[in-house]
Amino acid sequence: MRTQHAKRRAAVLASGTALVLLAAAPSGAADLPVVTATSETPALYDDEAGGNSDADDPAIWRNAADPGRSLVMATAKEGGLRVYDLDARLVQSLSAPQPPTADDAPGRYNNVDLVSGLRTSAGRADVAVVSDRGNDRLRIYRIDPSQPGGPLKDITDPAAAPVFSADQSAINDQRTAYGLATWTDKATGRTYALVSQRERTRLALLELVPAAGGRVGYRKVRALDLPSSFRLPDGTSWSPCAEPDELPQVEGMVVDPATGTLYAGQEDIGIWRLSADLTGKPVLVDKVKEYGVPGVYDEATEECTPGTDPGYGGARLSADVEGLTLFQEKDGDGYLLASSQGDNTFALYDREVSEANEYEGGFRIGAATATLDSVEESDGAAVLNAPLGTRYPRGLLVVQDGQETPAVPDGEGGTRTATGFKFVDLGAVVDATDM
Repeated sequence: MRTQHAKRRAAVLASGTALVLLAAAPSGAADLPVVTATSETPALYDDEAGGNSDADDPAIWRNAADPGRSLVMATAKEGGLRVYDLDARLVQSLSAPQPPTADDAPGRYNNVDLVSGLRTSAGRADVAVVSDRGNDRLRIYRIDPSQPGGPLKDITDPAAAPVFSADQSAINDQRTAYGLATWTDKATGRTYALVSQRERTRLALLELVPAAGGRVGYRKVRALDLPSSFRLPDGTSWSPCAEPDELPQVEGMVVDPATGTLYAGQEDIGIWRLSADLTGKPVLVDKVKEYGVPGVYDEATEECTPGTDPGYGGARLSADVEGLTLFQEKDGDGYLLASSQGDNTFALYDREVSEANEYEGGFRIGAATATLDSVEESDGAAVLNAPLGTRYPRGLLVVQDGQETPAVPDGEGGTRTATGFKFVDLGAVVDATDM
């Protein structure tokens, strides 16, 4: 979904084959190839009637025994967690936890990532790990299609502590667990979750640990704060415009398992590269176009008024930078894919650090039909470069769509806020972009 950041700033591939188009696009994106989705999930509505469900972040689980029956797990904020099959049909819906009291923040599932063969006290298991922003905790779900009631079962250790907050009062302030990526250290076999903090620059490294009864908990290893202000070439200091006491947060994150490299999207800044163990010095791989642009926050309108662009920003990403995911090839090649939420495009960077993660092009996702619409303001994204049965023999890309159409009236003269997930044939993206 479009974040509150983006809302404030706004005021200032078909039927299994590649369909490449050139269509109307935001400035700077018109020359990018366009692919179309093959299917989409039913719309989620962020209102009381829709269970306050708001699509955010997907992950793709490959069923090794039957790839054609693989699954997509996706977060829906207060609407909890959804599971879809490869036809984008709903398989399972899990509610976010209820608040401790009526005055406390409700559960709110933000990001999801997967771990294969996680060690538990009941044996190895594939799991989905979710950041519960509402409760400042991680939630862990065992993945097993043979389980009664659905493929996901909550195995979170009930003793799991808040990630960033000292008490419930702090949790209610919602400076809580936000972005998420998982990582297994090849040298030690230990598995971790990297978690960002909402409205802060902090990243935390949490080790996933077995608990009694086949459950899984976590312990904090260390934390790291990314910069919140930056020295510009003209010698001045700059921070992106935001509400008072709000720092430029990170959401989209992914770890390259071959090198233990974390890529973290600081929404109003750009993409950072750093060690997944949060040691060493982070490197800014690319900046958003708005980097360095001054702004003044107006409390009356709750909007930022931008000043003159000094020209220090990047050329490919328009804030917010979101949805980082990794296209992996067997020979070690591949691409880092990033959602450029501000101009509805996706950017591709070389996976190899030795190549300085060079920009390799991009694409957009256009409308396939009047009802299978284009993708706007995309947040989370997930890619799997592996055969998934006859429907996706060359792999799958799943992205969040921040503006589902056609619009549905809200009964009060407006329209309901509708979001969802688009499924895109990965082969179509490869053909369109020459990946």
